[in-house]
Amino acid sequence: MAYLQVSLMTESLMRTVGVTVLLPADKLPRQEEAPFKTLYLLHGIFGSQYDWINGTNVQRWADEKNLAVVMPAGENMFYVDQPDAHTMYGQFVGEELVELTRRMFPLSRRREDTFIAGLSMGGYGALRNGLKYADTFGCIAGLSTADIAEGIEARTDDAPRYYNTRRYAQAVFGDLSKVRGSDRDLSRLMNTLAASGKPLPRVYLACGADDPLLDGSRRLRDRFRQNGFDLTYEEGPGSHEWDFWNRHIKRVIDWLPLSGKAGISSGNVGLDK
Repeated sequence: MAYLQVSLMTESLMRTVGVTVLLPADKLPRQEEAPFKTLYLLHGIFGSQYDWINGTNVQRWADEKNLAVVMPAGENMFYVDQPDAHTMYGQFVGEELVELTRRMFPLSRRREDTFIAGLSMGGYGALRNGLKYADTFGCIAGLSTADIAEGIEARTDDAPRYYNTRRYAQAVFGDLSKVRGSDRDLSRLMNTLAASGKPLPRVYLACGADDPLLDGSRRLRDRFRQNGFDLTYEEGPGSHEWDFWNRHIKRVIDWLPLSGKAGISSGNVGLDK
C-alpha cells in the first residue's frame, strides 16, 4: 500500500491543501488493476489529514480490500461552504477533490465505486456532502455524528467549549436562523433527494453506547429510514473516541461493495500456510 502526502492547489479554497492518500498500486506480486474504488475519509474537529492513519488501522484494512483512501485536511469548518470568505469546503470535498484525485491517480470514475465517510464533524461532513453530491457518491458513512442543524439557532456564547458557542457556529454556518431548511440541514437534504427520484446512496451509521451524540445519531437513523434509504445502523461499546472509530472503520470497509486481497508486505509476507 503506497502512503502518499500530497499538497494540491484548490480553487474552492484558493490555497494549497494537504491530503493523505493510500493507494494499493504497489502490491506484490504485480498485476494489472482496474481503476481503484475510492473512499474519501474525513477527520473530526481539531484533526488533520493524518488523523485516520495515526488513530486507526485503516491502511491495513484498505490494503486487504484494494481500496484507495483519500484523507483531506478540513480544519474545523464542518465541510460546508462559506462564500464570503471563499472557503468552499463542501464544494472542495464533493467536487474538486474528487476530480483532482481522479486526474492524479488511477481511481474509478463510477458512482458505485466512490464513497465518502467520516467521524464526528467529519461524519456530518460525509453525510452532508454525500447527500448533496449524491450523483458522485454511491455509499456514505457517518461515525459518532448528528445533524448540526438541530437546535443550532438556540446556541449561546456561555457554552463550556468554544466550538459549541454561538459565535463559532455563526462563523461556520452563517445566520443560524437560516440553517434549518438550507443545504446544511441533513433532514432537508434527505427529503429533497428522496423526492427527486434519483438513486439514493447506501448509508451506514454507527455510534457508541456512551457517546453524548447517541440520541442525535438515533434521530438521524430514524429520518434516513423514513425517507427510504438503504441504511445499516449499529451501536456498540464505546464513547466519542478512537477505540470505537478504529473498530467501526473496519466495519465500514467490510460493508462497502469491495473485493480484493492483501499483497506481500511487512505484515503479510505471503508465506504458504
